[in-house]
Amino acid sequence: MNYGIICYVLGYVCYFEAAFLMLPFLVSLIYQEYMVGAAYVAVAVLCSLIGLGFTHRTPQARMYTKEGLVTVALSWILLSILGALPFWISGEIPHYVDALFETISGFTTTGSSILTDVEAMSHAGLFWRSFTHWVGGMGVLVFILAIVPSKGGAFMNLMKAESPGPSVSKFVPRLRDTALFLYGIYMGMTVIQIIFLLIGRMPLFDAVTLTMGTAGTGGFAVKNSGIADYTTYQQGVITVFMILFGVNFNTWFLVVKKKPRQAFRSEEVRTYFAIIAISVLVITFNILPMFPNLFQAFHHAAFQVGSIITTTGFSTRDFNTWPPLSKTILMILVFIGACAGSTGGGIKVSRVVIMVKGIGKEIRMLLHPRSVHKVRMDGRPIEHEVVRSVNVYLAVYVLIFIGSLLIITLDEKDLVTNFTAVAVTLNNIGPGLEVVGPAGNFSSFSDVSKLVLCLDMLAGRLELFPMLMLFVPSVWTQHRPGKIRKNKEA
Repeated sequence: MNYGIICYVLGYVCYFEAAFLMLPFLVSLIYQEYMVGAAYVAVAVLCSLIGLGFTHRTPQARMYTKEGLVTVALSWILLSILGALPFWISGEIPHYVDALFETISGFTTTGSSILTDVEAMSHAGLFWRSFTHWVGGMGVLVFILAIVPSKGGAFMNLMKAESPGPSVSKFVPRLRDTALFLYGIYMGMTVIQIIFLLIGRMPLFDAVTLTMGTAGTGGFAVKNSGIADYTTYQQGVITVFMILFGVNFNTWFLVVKKKPRQAFRSEEVRTYFAIIAISVLVITFNILPMFPNLFQAFHHAAFQVGSIITTTGFSTRDFNTWPPLSKTILMILVFIGACAGSTGGGIKVSRVVIMVKGIGKEIRMLLHPRSVHKVRMDGRPIEHEVVRSVNVYLAVYVLIFIGSLLIITLDEKDLVTNFTAVAVTLNNIGPGLEVVGPAGNFSSFSDVSKLVLCLDMLAGRLELFPMLMLFVPSVWTQHRPGKIRKNKEA
């Protein structure tokens, strides 16, 4: 294990978090929240000092897969531990475990909250909550890669470990250019959504914070009513952009390169839009008796489907009161999630497609044992390693889900609450059902359960394995290469 390069990257994470904390500080100055602003400055200074301690030496060694996985996991943990301090120091969230839960929920773009009164937060606090969504959506290490040059593609393993989906590739030959392109598209879409919301006369602060929540597919709102009090136009803009941010960014790369036909040939993207269309149609007619007309039913069905499948977690209505069919469909979407390579969470549409095709392959092989079948996607055969990784991912996913569920049941809440609490945190959604529904929160869970759910949020955002690597003893040992003996013929 190369501890030097791990500490070096962690140092840069601290530097960037110090810079990020200056934004809520500026917001505190605008709204004259000076005491709250002081907390952000104090933590920014602490982050800078830690960063200085970690980066005083420049490592020469290359970063391999093991170091990449561990670095990503530790970066997100450190980012969250330090990011929670302003909430705690300012007294806005007086219990540190609660502050940590809120911050991890922000950075992992989950949107689950322990707050019972969101509007009691300062403007700086609300901005920081939403900004953590925006940073976590694309990934803080991708942001660092876009700015800090790396030699010889040494940090490609960081991008692979942090990016959501079965596989990650570079758009352009240089890794830094890939990261810059990603954030260029991300920032461009963010600005466009803010403009559309401002055209709809949404207040600037609300437009910026809600857009950051939409872009990161996070779901922290700035009102106790969520998105319910905004106009139909404003809700419609958020619906469209939630769905767009749930699309694989490879697609937007091809669109920018003026290759729209190639962009939408992706089987994953077409499946993603088909799932949305079918779900909206079924839920619309299922909830129609609850609304005055077809348009209202369609509007709220589309918003909630877009919010859940992209793992954003915004809500215009308490879907906990909807008919069982609608709630069941939404819970299925919780597990499916958005496209790989997007800012969304969940298992990912591509994995679901591969899994379904793998089942079909096994059935055909049972019927025709001597025939040769391969799982194909976008007309090309999928490598066995990719199929195997999907199966392993799903197995680990189920084990983590069961383990987490067993632990939080010690709080003696009902099964639906416990099940959906684990589901929405592991899939980075936000609201579940019953106690943790859109009108509820996670404040009633014990500290132990909150920490378990925090680990679920981190594991879900980082695709499970970076977090699991931290608990493997052999990862932390530093093996020395032995002598190689050459066999000589007598």
